[in-house]
Amino acid sequence: MLSRLMSGSSRSLEREYSCTVRLLDDSEYTCTIQRDAKGQYLFDLLCHHLNLLEKDYFGIRFVDPDKQRHWLEFTKSVVKQLRSQPPFTMCFRVKFYPADPAALKEEITRYLVFLQIKRDLYHGRLLCKTSDAALLAAYILQAEIGDYDPGKHPEGYSSKFQFFPKHSEKLEKKIAEIHKTELSGQTPATSELNFLRKAQTLETYGVDPHPCKDVSGNAAFLAFTPFGFVVLQGNKRVHFIKCILFASFTAAIHWAGGFKDFSTITPKPLSWNEVTKLKFEGKTFYLYVSQKEEKKIILTYFAPTPEACKHLWKCGIENQAFYKLEKSSQVRTVSSSNLFFKGSRFRYR
Repeated sequence: MLSRLMSGSSRSLEREYSCTVRLLDDSEYTCTIQRDAKGQYLFDLLCHHLNLLEKDYFGIRFVDPDKQRHWLEFTKSVVKQLRSQPPFTMCFRVKFYPADPAALKEEITRYLVFLQIKRDLYHGRLLCKTSDAALLAAYILQAEIGDYDPGKHPEGYSSKFQFFPKHSEKLEKKIAEIHKTELSGQTPATSELNFLRKAQTLETYGVDPHPCKDVSGNAAFLAFTPFGFVVLQGNKRVHFIKCILFASFTAAIHWAGGFKDFSTITPKPLSWNEVTKLKFEGKTFYLYVSQKEEKKIILTYFAPTPEACKHLWKCGIENQAFYKLEKSSQVRTVSSSNLFFKGSRFRYR
């Protein structure tokens, strides 16, 4: 009898798992979850810990044993999704960047988005010209140390902060100059808000790049933003048409209205209203586009692995639903292919 009770107690303990979630300020939140706990439960614990009400912009990211990144699905078991040995480690991140961060209602929400974009700048995801980089860094400096004080801030004080993957001494001096002469009197909240307003005007605001290749073998990054779909090559955003010139099932473009000269078009994102369908099969990702004058395009890209391609597809489905649909009731179950449901079925919630 005693052995049965001890055995049952042991099984009960085995159903509890330790989770560590790294937050945007690099602190960590640790909790214990039951074996059958859903992603929503863990997310709600985090939001309560952060006193976060505007939850929809955020998510929990993890990396599986094959080094593939994923967003935690809230309707599924945490343990089954991670497929790794406990203790579990995940990251709390912005999943959907607000189109206008200044319109966020809660200061804590704006602060968390500020921290995310600050990370994007540091990791090289938010690309900008030198003058913009200096201004953004100066806003960070003002938010963190306040007004310039010659008694506290000796020559080269801005070099103690790392705003970018790498930067020059000339840029450091420009950052310090802006901080000294232009931002005096701004509170941390005001500096963070000005930082957000500037960041949202940049081409790569909200970009989470997915590595891939086009059908000619050129390396590129695909990304989804609040405004649509973009393609990055090197450190520049290219017009999506440039990458379509080889695209479709037969490595050609299907135009209902014929070809057009795009040599004079300025690079811009492909808006969510123009995207009619997203699909993947194996490592191949298809994006269907319908433009004005009934022009129809099929873009084709190749992800490094089938798992990476599925992740790209799911991110596309979720971003389109978040930014395009007005009501959750409009969201429908989608499949990656209509051919024998080959691929995956998925519903964004």
